Amino acid sequence: MIRRLALAVLVTALPLLTVMGAALTTGAPPAAAATTQAYWLVASDGGIFSFGGAPFYGSTGSIALNKPVVGMAATSDGGGYWLVASDGGIFDYGDAGFYGSTGSMVLNKPVVGMAPTPDGKGYWLVASDGGIFDYGDAGFYGSTGSMVLNKPVVGMAATPSGHGYWLVASDGGIFSFGDAQFQGSTGSLVLNKPVIGMITGPNGAGYFLVASDGGIFSFGTAPFFGSLGGLPLKHSIAAAAALPDGSGYWFSDTAGLVSNFGAARYYGSAPSPLNKPVVGMSPAPGNGSFVGGTYPSGAYGYDISVYQCSSFPTGDHQIGIVQVDGSSSGNTNPCLAQEASWAGGGLNLYTYLTYTTSSTSEPGCNGDTSCNAGYQAGVSAYNDATAAGAGSTTIPWWLDVETAGANWSGDFTENAQFVQGALNALHESEGIPNVGIYASPGVWNTIVGNYQPDVPYWMADYLSPAGGPASCADIGRWQGMGSLLPSGPLEIVQYDSQQYDMDYAC
Repeated sequence: MIRRLALAVLVTALPLLTVMGAALTTGAPPAAAATTQAYWLVASDGGIFSFGGAPFYGSTGSIALNKPVVGMAATSDGGGYWLVASDGGIFDYGDAGFYGSTGSMVLNKPVVGMAPTPDGKGYWLVASDGGIFDYGDAGFYGSTGSMVLNKPVVGMAATPSGHGYWLVASDGGIFSFGDAQFQGSTGSLVLNKPVIGMITGPNGAGYFLVASDGGIFSFGTAPFFGSLGGLPLKHSIAAAAALPDGSGYWFSDTAGLVSNFGAARYYGSAPSPLNKPVVGMSPAPGNGSFVGGTYPSGAYGYDISVYQCSSFPTGDHQIGIVQVDGSSSGNTNPCLAQEASWAGGGLNLYTYLTYTTSSTSEPGCNGDTSCNAGYQAGVSAYNDATAAGAGSTTIPWWLDVETAGANWSGDFTENAQFVQGALNALHESEGIPNVGIYASPGVWNTIVGNYQPDVPYWMADYLSPAGGPASCADIGRWQGMGSLLPSGPLEIVQYDSQQYDMDYAC
């Protein structure tokens, strides 16, 4: 959630695609329009994807471009944005003003990003040799254009005063100009993957460097909330953006899969497949609405498992949620392929989690044996779905967390680590945009304590008389009693369970 954007700028590069991308955070959202912070993604064709209720002001998605878009920047009030192409062409939307471009110039090196001035009445463009082009009220404070660099510049960030800026190279080398203070760099380190850009921390007193494997390096006062550095990713990280108060940040990979850390909320990922890769990201004002809901509100249907192998529901349905595994890393549903066919276009998948541990170290788990086993359960379930012909990353997944005591340890923290490991496996490693939690609101906290993953929620809620819409509304009663439920949107309720489990989309 972004309250203000007066400081953070992210510029990203995609070395494998020879396309550079920029995303930044600047300015404050309109006071009357936004109650929370959302985000935009931009692809190399200039297509814009809005999340969390972020407004759409326009794009170049339908225009034949001379050169690919490499990033975007928001205006100070969140009422518009600029897109910048590798030839320095500028495309302005909403209240973003046009102050000039290098689109008609022959450049020594391609433009890799941009940063606006604090008042939004000017901007800088930066090329991969560190050459700076200033427009509007942006001042020139120096460049590396005449230097021989060890590695190319991949982005820049402006100081809160607008009287200086940093440039960052792909080895994490930092170049400071004007009133930008040097806080450190990775220029002397051997990195696993190249740095793709930077984002500044609160008041410009620190900054993060972001690598293409999701590794993050924090300097100055910029706090660390986690990274993807230890996880195997299907696609390289292409962009990032931070909350201006320093309480969290987002990453996006080239496929538009968004990961969130700290207080940065998750509002969805880009649809798959994309015409062109994502190259940039920017915070935006929004209303907090989730993008990518599994089913349209008001849809009805069923969830089925091994117990319905011989008798599928015959009624009309839009919702069709099918069990993959009946326990962690085991008991695969023998009817998975047939049940997936029954579900049709409304197919979702779920896997039933049962607690165990593993001494085999898994990515992102830092040796925690519960996390290891949860990660293994997620990978195993995905592999079982793939073997049954249901392994597409476009299919949403649910982690079934239920039956306290029988299937779980007595340690809330370790149970939460197990669930988080499975989330990491399916979302980050397998690249599934929508992975949520199925649980009863009266049982969830008896298993995982105060753990609240920011993911969609499928709630088991049985009122009398049974009814889907009533169960959707009932979440407020549970929350009022202190239930700390998954903090993402309530997407589905399971509201009746007789011959078949009935489900309703909220």
